[in-house]
Amino acid sequence: MLLDTSAWIELLENTKNTKRVKILLESEECHTCIVTLAEISNWAAKYNRDSEPIISRISKLSTIITIDNSMAVLAGRINFERKINKRKWGMIDSFILATSLIYGLNILSRDSDFGDLQNVEILPKS
Repeated sequence: MLLDTSAWIELLENTKNTKRVKILLESEECHTCIVTLAEISNWAAKYNRDSEPIISRISKLSTIITIDNSMAVLAGRINFERKINKRKWGMIDSFILATSLIYGLNILSRDSDFGDLQNVEILPKS
C-alpha cells in the first residue's frame, strides 16, 4: 500500500481513520513516495510542529520510494491528462499516482481527487 500525505496526517492527528492506517501498517508492507515527505514538512511548518521526528517515524513505518527519470516523465504526463478534468489536481498527486502505477501499489488517501481511480482506497473525511 502507498500512503499519501493525507493518510499519514490521519495517523498523526489520531482521527477516526487512525485505526485503518494502523491496521495497514501492521498487516501490509507500506510505502511512501518521497514527495510526501515534502508535503509532511510543509504541513508540520504550517502547524508549528517539528517535522524531523514525524519524517523519522514515517521512514521507520514504511519504505520511502525515491523518484527516477521514468517516474518523473510519467508524473508529468499524468499531471497533464488529469488536469483536463480535475482543475485542482496537483503535481504531487501525479507523483503519488505514478509511483503507485510503476510499483503496482494501491493508494490510501483521504483526497477525493483520487476517487475515480480503481487502485485507491479513499478514507472518509474526519
